[in-house]
Amino acid sequence: MNFEYTTVRSDRRTLSVKIDPDRTVTVRAPRYATDAEIEGFLLRYAARIEKQLAFLEERAEKTAGLQKLSDAEYRELSERAMSVFSGKVGYYSRLMGVKVGRLTVRCQHSRWGSCNSKGDISLNCLLLLAPDDVIDSVVVHELCHLKEMNHSKRFYAEVYRYCPDYDKSRKWLSDNGYLLMARRFGP
Repeated sequence: MNFEYTTVRSDRRTLSVKIDPDRTVTVRAPRYATDAEIEGFLLRYAARIEKQLAFLEERAEKTAGLQKLSDAEYRELSERAMSVFSGKVGYYSRLMGVKVGRLTVRCQHSRWGSCNSKGDISLNCLLLLAPDDVIDSVVVHELCHLKEMNHSKRFYAEVYRYCPDYDKSRKWLSDNGYLLMARRFGP
């Protein structure tokens, strides 16, 4: 194994491994687990762990030179986001025939948008750093939840109806979203 790890023992029944974004590997183990059992567990999953560590290392290298947003830049982005998102939500909600509750702009670590059963939409201000078609795809995705509060085939049929290039935008966010997050939260 080409990685170091920390073992945390507790009253749990099973072994698990956690890899943090800073590439810290933590094994959680029952108090009675032997070192040999823990080593065997890690050997079984070593290839997967090493692959994840390499992935995180590559991401860290790509974000190393990124300049974090200053507090002033962040405030300006948040204010501009509300204006841009309001326009897009208004346009698409009329086009789709859905009624939106409240629109909020947040800065979240792991979500680009959300929708609740009251029709409230929340969008991540960092999304404003993405290409326009990507923003549109997230807006459409959340508005489609006003028709289908799930991720069923019917839900995605609605998404593709209003955003035929949805897969392209989704891939862009998957490949580049962490770079946008790093602008606020760091690598």
